[in-house]
Amino acid sequence: MLNLLAAAFQQAPSGNLWNWQGTPFIVGACLLVLLIGSRTIKFPHTGAKMPLPFSKSLFNNISVAGFLACMSFGHILGFLLTLGFANTSLR
Repeated sequence: MLNLLAAAFQQAPSGNLWNWQGTPFIVGACLLVLLIGSRTIKFPHTGAKMPLPFSKSLFNNISVAGFLACMSFGHILGFLLTLGFANTSLR
């Protein structure tokens, strides 16, 4: 077992594990979904309110559940945008 651990720690990383190139797509998608979602969710004020440092009119004083739903969908959308633009010169 110790030989396996020693061999694992001697291996150099095979490539770049993470970079910042997809970050603008994910941040932009999350903010866009939050702007749209806070106005289109049927009951955006049900439950605990999200303590956002923005004005109430910007994100419609959305609840924690609505905020988490918007961020989850925004990350999925941003990930798909990042994959879509991976082979283009836009990233």
